[in-house]
Amino acid sequence: MAILLYRLGRLSFRRRGRVLALWLLLLALLGGGAAAFSGPTTSKFSIPGTESQKALDSLAREFPQAGGATGTIVVAAPEGGKLTPAAVAPVTEEAKDVPGVLAAVDPFVSKAVSRDGRYALVQVQFTSGVDGITDAQRVAFTEAGASVKGLRVEHGGEIMRGVPEVGSTEVIGVGVAAIVLVLTFGSLVAAGMTLLNALVGVGAGMAGLFALSSTVELTSTAPILALMLGLAVGIDYALFITSRYRHYLLEGLDGEEAAGRAAGTAGSAVVFAGATVVIALAGLAVAGVPFLTVMGLAAAATVALTVLVSLTLLPAVLGFAGNRVLPRKLRARDGSQATAAEEPAGKGGLGFGWGRIVARLRIPVLVLGVAGLGALALPVQDMRLALPDASTEAVGSPNREAYDLTTEGFGEGFNGRLIAVVSAGTPEATDKAAKETAALITGTDGVLAVAAPQVNEKGTTALLAVIPKTGPTSAATEDTVNEIRDRVERADGASVALTGATAVGIDVSEKLAAALPVYLLLVVGLSVLLLMLVFRSVLVPLKAALGFLLTIGATFGITVAIFQEGHLAGLVGLDTPGPLVSFLPILLIGILFGLAMDYEVFLVSRMREDFVHGADARESVISGVGHNGRVVTAAAVIMTAVFGGFVFMHDPIIKSIGFALAVGVLVDAFVVRMTLVPALMHLLGRAAWWLPRPVDRVLPDLDIEGERLRREIPVQRQEPVELVKS
Repeated sequence: MAILLYRLGRLSFRRRGRVLALWLLLLALLGGGAAAFSGPTTSKFSIPGTESQKALDSLAREFPQAGGATGTIVVAAPEGGKLTPAAVAPVTEEAKDVPGVLAAVDPFVSKAVSRDGRYALVQVQFTSGVDGITDAQRVAFTEAGASVKGLRVEHGGEIMRGVPEVGSTEVIGVGVAAIVLVLTFGSLVAAGMTLLNALVGVGAGMAGLFALSSTVELTSTAPILALMLGLAVGIDYALFITSRYRHYLLEGLDGEEAAGRAAGTAGSAVVFAGATVVIALAGLAVAGVPFLTVMGLAAAATVALTVLVSLTLLPAVLGFAGNRVLPRKLRARDGSQATAAEEPAGKGGLGFGWGRIVARLRIPVLVLGVAGLGALALPVQDMRLALPDASTEAVGSPNREAYDLTTEGFGEGFNGRLIAVVSAGTPEATDKAAKETAALITGTDGVLAVAAPQVNEKGTTALLAVIPKTGPTSAATEDTVNEIRDRVERADGASVALTGATAVGIDVSEKLAAALPVYLLLVVGLSVLLLMLVFRSVLVPLKAALGFLLTIGATFGITVAIFQEGHLAGLVGLDTPGPLVSFLPILLIGILFGLAMDYEVFLVSRMREDFVHGADARESVISGVGHNGRVVTAAAVIMTAVFGGFVFMHDPIIKSIGFALAVGVLVDAFVVRMTLVPALMHLLGRAAWWLPRPVDRVLPDLDIEGERLRREIPVQRQEPVELVKS
């Protein structure tokens, strides 16, 4: 592996003009494909095979007029007043005139008026689904009834769910990353080149993703996740390889040789670090959830592209940059002078100092670290999962205003209406089954009301609107849904299924919860095997996996405390706490495991490299922390900044994902990898690198440390050596 990447690095450096031209051409082709073939994203979260999805599929066939998107217009009279049919009629009529509206139901006909007569709900049915609603239709919908004087009119429902867009808040993370890179490298050229490398990888990945969006159904969060990860790992991988390249330059190697050896050593670590991320993301497919599979594969493809960019385009750009990747004071003509100039910052730097502190206090560090992370994980036992609803949207947003006004006039249950779909083959049998089902549901605890059935043209399918007493994401509503499903199984000769946004959310959460243990076992198992190949050790991969469990526990605990329980929620701009989005745990585990293994590979590969080259086991740990600790620290700060930029988005899903990833990176990099890992490695000593001989003979030698590279292609220095010029 090391020799192959060494040759690739030298080739890219030598043919830098052609390599750059090829990447620019690829970017242009992908960009053209995105412009020509991109399609809309979707905000649907569905899982084929669940009861709620089967019911929706049945509606699309048997009751298509009820399968379109819905909106709700909430009308309220001034305090102390009452609504009249004449006062509400203009709102209903204007709603009927909105393009694409099939029907707008007068609340006095549907009896959707509060008991005190002050509030009313106008139900609006569109002909197309949510993904078919245009911005012009949304605008027209929000204008319906807005000009009616003397009434408060709010517009909500599923068509008002916004699609998250990349905005100025993400630039904050990139800006912080640029500052950290300048401070780390001491060179504007090196910092700019690293950012450029990441942006090319992200640009290619995003363009390819949008080029496929017309044939693959993308959720609205998939491109955001791909952008988030692509930026973070792209900067990290370029940072790692560039740091090693600078190190070789300062040892007196010429530019081409330095680029080749950086690709052969640090590049090997990048390949396997990227492989763990790709495995973790692609492994999301085992959950059997299409939208999650697409999110994982989209992000995995972007990460794979960033690895390829780091191994080919980066060496080429290094060739153009010349010795300007070094700080001005280190741009010496004599390689030995440059090395001497850097030496004081090496063995006596902060990284080496921290490594020695951890070595001396390894037992207290392990005890305090594990106990502290365990304490942070305590809130996990109260974690609740659900798909987000309007109650968690930003205060003042149209959907949130409509939700709050509906709750004020009717109760939270009216925001989480359920739909019972009854089919019995013939009109007579369907009518009988609908009445029987209505009676069974009415007698269920937690049900507030059941509306009269609506029947399709053939009379073979009936819909029953069910109003629970509690809100869409309440645990009591989940109990009500499960009890309803148990009761309606008694309906003779009829097919009864419960659906609606609330039921879909419950089914999604349950399916993901069931898939989580399988996914965790698969991803951790495959990654432990991969790390065993990389480090040729049994204990190092197991230590890495156990450290990850501490990371994920603390991350979930902090996220639950803020987003669910509301502690310090104002710091992240969260208006209303609520359950975590149902796919957050499995997504977070996948992403954080890959990123945690990135830091593990970056840090421990240097320990392994020094140990293989003859250093004492404990000294190699200090050397690994000393040489790569600064890089890992910079990478973690950059990743945290990139993820943290997404916390400023209004969308609660993206906000929670960005926050959890930022916290997870901080915990894993600074507490687990930079503190607990060196402490444990000091305790283990030589035993950390133990591998049974039978296993050693079976495992292929991947040579991530570059030992074979050093043996077969020895370093040849020329002194004095002139560093490569652009």
